[in-house]
Amino acid sequence: MSFTASSLEEPGEPTIPASLIDDRRALLEEHEPRNILVIAWYQVIFRIAWVFKTESVIMPAMIDAVSGAGWVRGFLPVLNRVGQSVPPLLMAERLRNSRLKSRSVIGTTLLMAASFAALAVLWVLVSNRRQAWMAVVVLTLYVLFSAFNGLNELAISTVSGKLIRPHRRGRLMVVGGFIGSVASVAAAVILLPRWLEAPNQTGYANIFAFTAGGFAIAAFLVLLLFEPADRAVSTPRRSPQHHFTHAWSLYSGDQAFRRAANVGMLSIGSILLFPHYRWLAAERLNAPEVDMVGWVVAQNIGVGLFSPLTGTLADRYGNRLALRCCIFCAALAPLLAILMAGPLAWLGARWFWCVFVVVGMTPVTMRTIFNYTLELAIETDHPRYLSTMRICLAVPFVVSPLGGLLLDLFTGEWRFLGICLLFGGVSLSMMLGGFLTFRMEEPRHRAVVDGGIPIASG
Repeated sequence: MSFTASSLEEPGEPTIPASLIDDRRALLEEHEPRNILVIAWYQVIFRIAWVFKTESVIMPAMIDAVSGAGWVRGFLPVLNRVGQSVPPLLMAERLRNSRLKSRSVIGTTLLMAASFAALAVLWVLVSNRRQAWMAVVVLTLYVLFSAFNGLNELAISTVSGKLIRPHRRGRLMVVGGFIGSVASVAAAVILLPRWLEAPNQTGYANIFAFTAGGFAIAAFLVLLLFEPADRAVSTPRRSPQHHFTHAWSLYSGDQAFRRAANVGMLSIGSILLFPHYRWLAAERLNAPEVDMVGWVVAQNIGVGLFSPLTGTLADRYGNRLALRCCIFCAALAPLLAILMAGPLAWLGARWFWCVFVVVGMTPVTMRTIFNYTLELAIETDHPRYLSTMRICLAVPFVVSPLGGLLLDLFTGEWRFLGICLLFGGVSLSMMLGGFLTFRMEEPRHRAVVDGGIPIASG
């Protein structure tokens, strides 16, 4: 049975005359350069703020400051993925029906800023932070931030899908990725060392406050976007069960989407290891805390290097090929970490930053997956496709705490075996996902319908 993006439309939805569609498309193309520039600069400011809360370095170190247990650290990817997947699924229809999608970008970015502002205040008020209740509060704020971040990524991806044509979305990765990396590296080099070296870890308050301020500035940049209002659409309130059922129907009924989701679920495991890279270097190489600055810089240099290459490749040859290259490259990071912490330990203390350069491919891979997803659906179904993809990408993180527990179970001379099992297993899964991209279709090779927008077919 064929399952198309158009089959997901709600019954009774008004049909837009072709003449109005043509006028709207011409208007969007006229303002496309401006919108690309605004979204790119939004991503630059966002990246500068984000570098001070890097998931692979800063956040795991902060969690270790309130609780040093590996299983607690292992909960970070779970909370991150749950927050970034479930709320977007529940809010996708509301975003789809909203007249101005950019308002959701502004609101969610400000909520992200508020989360880190609260964390900064908490860090200032509490001096004895290594307490159970403190870990609970910090993790609660973290999952709230992750929820706002998931909604934000859904909104900004939807806005990009609405305002920018498929073969130009890679330019956002080129401009935002490169300039964002240069700016964030400069900010990290100037500010992070003094804050991380502050006594009693008080510098984290400055880190969190800077992050909050960066997100707030990025939110107001969105006001510069040109976005024509969509038609107002009203639908009855849906239960959570309806949204999950509809997501399953999309996954099971759309073969092109299902193949992409399977690739995503296998290749997303790199994020599962984010909390453990810093721990691995400290455990096996006795790397000092100050090395975190170098690792943050290295990861952002990786993003800056890979974003232009991937974006250009995607615009010229399609997101399928770009995604394949991303996955195979990102799969090397866990293997390189094993080598640096084991057979090449004599080099590891000085060269472990190379691991984080390759880790920089992970966010580029995520963006490419979502850009590919956008091409599988008509514009009105972008929120639903994106939110369903997020749910699929969250599935592997159910086992994330087990990864931290595995590292806790293997002690002494057996510790490295646990490291090899976890990191090697993730790398193998990612490579399998890379090979499965050969079964994916390239949306730009399909027949063009519906006024130039390709529609997914089974």
